[in-house]
Amino acid sequence: MKSLFETESFQEITSRIEKLDEQTKATWGKMNVGQMTKHCQIPFEVINGTVKPSFKVGFFKKMLFSMMKPMMYNDKLWKQSVRTGKEFIIDYEVDFNQEKTKLISMLNQFHDRKNQEVWDPHPIFGSFKKEQWGKMQYKHLDHHLRQFGV
Repeated sequence: MKSLFETESFQEITSRIEKLDEQTKATWGKMNVGQMTKHCQIPFEVINGTVKPSFKVGFFKKMLFSMMKPMMYNDKLWKQSVRTGKEFIIDYEVDFNQEKTKLISMLNQFHDRKNQEVWDPHPIFGSFKKEQWGKMQYKHLDHHLRQFGV
């Protein structure tokens, strides 16, 4: 799996985001392109600690999420229209150009952390190594960019 900490992969994702415009249509799912760019910001906000899950992560959920954790960064593509947590759902209209600019800014800030070795744990999945964070963020963006044909 590619990583956003690799310069080539980072540039590839940035280029694909730049190809999006207000008329870009999804090939699956419910979001429009503006909603998708807003949605893709939320994992970066989770990393920064500004978005936290609204539910308690008890023992059972921790066990379930620990089994799912490798799917977040492995080489297997995510299924189309896979369900997401309510914190990640964008079902309202947004300004596409503003959200695209914010997403690229967040992407740049994340890439700039490529030398950071210590990361706070994910509020649901727990600890990730730097390499896993980079792969997970690449995989999420790649999933949605494929959703919009770029």
